[in-house]
Amino acid sequence: MQLAILIGLAVTLGAVAFALQNNVPVTVTFLIWRFDSSLPIVLLLAVAAGALIVALLSTPSVLRLQWTVARQRRQINALELANRELSTRIGQPATTTADPPSDLERMAPR
Repeated sequence: MQLAILIGLAVTLGAVAFALQNNVPVTVTFLIWRFDSSLPIVLLLAVAAGALIVALLSTPSVLRLQWTVARQRRQINALELANRELSTRIGQPATTTADPPSDLERMAPR
């Protein structure tokens, strides 16, 4: 995520440098809309619009991921609590990881 921010910042700085070196009037026409301004303003507006579009498009997936992580953390906590309760009920200490079976246990018939 930090790498993406740094790349975005570098692209923005490059756009600003380009715009400041090419200060000429331009006309932007889209369908029936017409906009006359200098190149730096048009370029910076385009970069800002692109950043806004990316932010709006990525927000739902980021929120969904955060909700999933929060739900899984709650589920892990509930399962660990149930594990502790069941372990105390049968009189054994709760373990978080399963111990590997010994040679004797592997050879025993089931």
